[in-house]
Amino acid sequence: MTTSTIRKKDDRLFDILNLIFLTVVGLTVLYPLYFVVIASFSNPDAVNSGEMWLFPKDITFEGYNRIFQDSRIWIGYLNTVKYTLVGTLVNVLLTVMGAYALSRKDLYGRNVVMLFFIFTMFFSGGLIPTYLLVKDLGMLNSMWALILPKAVALFNLIVTRTFFQTTLPDELLEAAKMDGCSDFRFFFNFALPLSKPIIAVIGLYYGVSHWNSYFDALIYLNREAAYPLQLILRNILIQSQISAQMLGGGIEGLAAQQRIAELIKYGVIIVASFPLLIVYPFLQRYFVQGVMIGSVKG
Repeated sequence: MTTSTIRKKDDRLFDILNLIFLTVVGLTVLYPLYFVVIASFSNPDAVNSGEMWLFPKDITFEGYNRIFQDSRIWIGYLNTVKYTLVGTLVNVLLTVMGAYALSRKDLYGRNVVMLFFIFTMFFSGGLIPTYLLVKDLGMLNSMWALILPKAVALFNLIVTRTFFQTTLPDELLEAAKMDGCSDFRFFFNFALPLSKPIIAVIGLYYGVSHWNSYFDALIYLNREAAYPLQLILRNILIQSQISAQMLGGGIEGLAAQQRIAELIKYGVIIVASFPLLIVYPFLQRYFVQGVMIGSVKG
């Protein structure tokens, strides 16, 4: 038996073990998502008793009907889309511009500036001082209270700066300057077009963060008309649970209300996650490229 034959058998064994391992990991990740989907339109009694674990049972869409009949859902969707689009645009613009400036070796004092940024990773003013600052700036009950205090995430700034340092060679900038290209023109005509992978990655990070955020809205907003979707769904879920606990219609009425609360619980997860599941496949190609930034240099 030759060495190449032994190596082929070892490679085949490795591939089989790797496939088994990845299959187990994939099922471990995907099954909870699948369970939530089928539980959202299955009989809650079958879900709670463990009878439903692979296929939906006694299909009912009562939970979704209750959710979408609430006009607050559509208001929350509209607000969340607005906050996500505007917030992500502001986040990406400031992060890319800041990262590009910090990646330039000719920026005087860039290490000191970076040190101030890194300092914020370990120390912050806290919730109360931040709230007072937002209040003094007159941003309460506005979308800017949800966007500007977190306009730049330091992790994304560092990753983007690393991207510029490893992707834009100094020779390219020197050649552009020799042709009379200004710094602003180089940034918009060269740096940005070459930054599609990292823009997609940080845009996805920021977008998911804005879409899933509800705590900032809970702190800074007190008008229900301005609530994002996540806060609306949280209130609906809490209200359904409270009404199930306080219902005075007897045991049968209480059981029925609890069934609806269970349907709503799974339904709101799907309603909140569905838009992101649609967007992600279109950004996956750039996302895979972007997350590899910094892993290979040279």
